[in-house]
Amino acid sequence: MNLRNVAIIAHVDHGKTTLVDQLFRQSGTFRDNQRVEERAMDSNDLEKERGITILAKCTSVEWRGTHVNIVDTPGHADFGAEVERILSMVDGVILLVDAAEGPMPQTKFVTGKALSLGLRPIVVVNKIDRPDARPAEVLDEVFELFLNLEANDEQLDFPVLYASGRAGYAGEQDTVREGDLTPLFQKIVDHVPAPALDPQGEFKMLVTLLDRDNFLGRILTGRIESGTLNINDPIRAVDVNGKSVEDGRVTKLFAFQGLERVAVETAKAGDIVAIAGLMKATVSNTIGTPQITEPLHAREIDPPTLSMTFAVNDSPFAGKDGDKVQSRVIRERLEREAEGNVAIRISETPGGEAFEVAGRGELQLGVVIETLRREGFELSISRPRVLFRDGPNGREEPYETVVIDVDDEFAGTVVEKMAQRKAEMTDMRPSGGGKTRITFSAPSRGLIGYHGEFLSDTRGTGIMNRLFEKYGAHKGPISGRQNGVLISMETGAAVAYSLNMLEERGVLFISPGDMLYEGMVIGENAKTQDLEVNPLKSKQLTNFRASGKDEGIRLTPPRRMSLEQAIAYIQDDELVEVTPKVVRLRKRFLDPHERKRQLRKAEAA
Repeated sequence: MNLRNVAIIAHVDHGKTTLVDQLFRQSGTFRDNQRVEERAMDSNDLEKERGITILAKCTSVEWRGTHVNIVDTPGHADFGAEVERILSMVDGVILLVDAAEGPMPQTKFVTGKALSLGLRPIVVVNKIDRPDARPAEVLDEVFELFLNLEANDEQLDFPVLYASGRAGYAGEQDTVREGDLTPLFQKIVDHVPAPALDPQGEFKMLVTLLDRDNFLGRILTGRIESGTLNINDPIRAVDVNGKSVEDGRVTKLFAFQGLERVAVETAKAGDIVAIAGLMKATVSNTIGTPQITEPLHAREIDPPTLSMTFAVNDSPFAGKDGDKVQSRVIRERLEREAEGNVAIRISETPGGEAFEVAGRGELQLGVVIETLRREGFELSISRPRVLFRDGPNGREEPYETVVIDVDDEFAGTVVEKMAQRKAEMTDMRPSGGGKTRITFSAPSRGLIGYHGEFLSDTRGTGIMNRLFEKYGAHKGPISGRQNGVLISMETGAAVAYSLNMLEERGVLFISPGDMLYEGMVIGENAKTQDLEVNPLKSKQLTNFRASGKDEGIRLTPPRRMSLEQAIAYIQDDELVEVTPKVVRLRKRFLDPHERKRQLRKAEAA
């Protein structure tokens, strides 16, 4: 069968999507004069802005008579559920490793998943043209990683190529600096087996991706494991227990050609296809003939480790920016998100005005919130909480492996800060160029909100990578934010004269003219306690004083927080108000008397 199904896996920023761009160009998928954006596979707006892959995507190229289906996978651990599902669709993987950074936490995660499925990776040492490349050492580190992950002899005998995805060449020697990607195409054809599946058997397919189309409804993507499927065939979807989900008919059948989904009349075992025509079937369901009773094996997804409360926005400015503010609309949208994103769990809190959303990390949940606000939703978001579980020895909490690369001069500060957060150092070694690589095992709870502080401590030069490690013993109390906040005691527009007076109290988050309300957090207090202030007070005018304007006042630029920074910054008694236009910090209870009452109640408890 002239067909190959392969996934590209790697740590974030090691060059997967850029390499796929070059595979497109050199296989003739794009015309020579065709204008194509860089990182064409990152089609989602958030992916383009952040420069990361969030959603796994299928594509294909034709090379010398062989049809190669390629899946570009996310590199962030938060989107690991996408990677796990995708690997069940392919027969081989290209493992991309940065020639300078070497294997990183996510490399270990995705490689472990691939090896456990029995896949034999092709290792590509990418970015070989970096001035700080160290290909021989990186290859040794990859081999060591495979040994640690208990790869079998066949998997340890992996082919190696050296490449520059951006420049579009690959070769068998680490001295390669020109050419094209022919060696990589050839390795895929030679090393990745053709699907060994039965096109004559009963039709079965496991759904691995779910997409929506305004005209076609649900589009379910997966690999046909056996049999042949034709347009208009009757089909049935069953869940992981074999229970019927729904019956329907194939109204549209698509194959992948380049970046396009192309309508086809028929598809057979081994093909990766997308089907329209079912209304309820979802990820992990098996689709087959109407007689189907036995589902295909669906891999278990690692459980969520972090949760946040998504509530209706009840601030005085609610409904001014967004048009989707009711709990019913929020519930429907979150349920739709959970259908396609199996790593997310949604549950309703008592009262029905708020929803508990559990996921794999701050970045994943941050992306969900950012997507909702762009669709016109307004929300109140709580501080992230880790999800505990009961183990054989009592309460257990999630731990993460944290790999930090810092300049030598900042290593001491980082070790000290991580120790305060109950992290244990497991490795420390020089990584060349005046940098040190430090590895920690840390409770996830201690890492919430640390990233911003880490960047400040390392003057923006440090790199931190995190990966879920295990559930382990509860580490006891961990100190959080040390400083209190400045809280507005008035509603209205901020006045420069007043903000000038408040600057000596701490760091401001607002500018003159910003609209504020009572109970809104407008800055960080230099001291540990919260302080209520009046940012609306203007200059008192008398007969002896000129009514000088505020133009003469020079304020320090405010600290503006991104959505993720705001979520990581707040404490348990605070919320982040998210609208399509602004991100505000506020106290959970806006009325000062109610805040004091709740504080007394908490202290008594």
